[in-house]
Amino acid sequence: MSLNYAMVVDVLFCNVYHIRHFFSILNWRCVFFLLDSAKGFSYTAPSKFEPDCIMTQASENMKKKNIKSVIRSIAVMLYVVLFLWRGNAVAEDFIRELKQYPYNLYHTSVIGSPTWAEIKHKDTLLDVARRFDLSYYNELEFIYPHIDEWIPPVGRHLAMPTIWIVPPTKHEQLVINLPEQRLYFFNKAAGTVQTYPIGIGDEGWETPIGVFHIQEKRPNPSWYIPESLQAKYGMKVMPPGPDNPLGDYMMKFSAGAYGIHGTNIPWGVGGLVSHGCIRMYPEDVKVLYPQVKIGTKLEIMYEPVKIGVRNNCIFVEAHPDIYLRIPNYQRYAMDKLKQTPFADKVDMKRFQLAIFLQNGIPTEITRAPLGDYAERTILNSMLQ
Repeated sequence: MSLNYAMVVDVLFCNVYHIRHFFSILNWRCVFFLLDSAKGFSYTAPSKFEPDCIMTQASENMKKKNIKSVIRSIAVMLYVVLFLWRGNAVAEDFIRELKQYPYNLYHTSVIGSPTWAEIKHKDTLLDVARRFDLSYYNELEFIYPHIDEWIPPVGRHLAMPTIWIVPPTKHEQLVINLPEQRLYFFNKAAGTVQTYPIGIGDEGWETPIGVFHIQEKRPNPSWYIPESLQAKYGMKVMPPGPDNPLGDYMMKFSAGAYGIHGTNIPWGVGGLVSHGCIRMYPEDVKVLYPQVKIGTKLEIMYEPVKIGVRNNCIFVEAHPDIYLRIPNYQRYAMDKLKQTPFADKVDMKRFQLAIFLQNGIPTEITRAPLGDYAERTILNSMLQ
């Protein structure tokens, strides 16, 4: 079997597939050691709200994250080389059922609720995230930094952050919010919305922003490789199959060659992994594809700070500025808050802390009478 180096590179960018299961078969102790060395680097929130402390901690955490990425990449390279020679292992069959959430822009713009997950034998946190239609690196890694993603403790129950604030749009058909790496599909007439995690364009290949429409739909698509990448893959057209990064379904939209499609490397969902296209879990795109018609409107937006309401409570959901397009994040967030009709009902301490942490979890920021405000996010209340 010849080694497909282009696939090696792609898998490295996506942080791989089922490395834990590979360990259980081959027990490559050298690879295991590298991953174990990397897992100690994590973010620790300060005990009290101190902006300078948070920013210093964030800077140190970024340095540690870079070291962790290098170590992980070395381990993953060893895994990929051995994996490709050995052949594909049997993966869990992930099945997605259609799930629609009721919403209302003015009264119920927070959808979903946290869910409990039990770690099963041979689970990784990547498996668990995917089972609950989340992405590990974008949605679980921050809240569980001290749990080994490859060998989490069997039997432990973890809260899944299956709760979101809908993006501030007209809520028409398809909406993608790049900073949170999520796709929303609105049924405005029914007042319901579906949501799915996605992978988006990497640095230098940023996914375009704007209003588009679906131009073409193709099952089992061939990939017409851009000229700039043909040398990397050694071909001009890649036929359908397990090596095709488009997966089983492709929905091209009116922005050149970009499209919404599946993927042959599911663990890249939730990361900056593509050349500008939108990647979805195979089971998610299988559900979405038949619902989307030619001509469906698609809005791709860049909104890292979302503010919403539910049951008369106010929430903020802050995500990192992944493409570094906002010079002053704190000022940007304050401006967003001032544009809402309930800015005077917000506890500023809670709001500012959420903006500094940027953990992507909807956090209640309602100012209660006598200053008796909630001290926990919805997710953290489940973890007490």
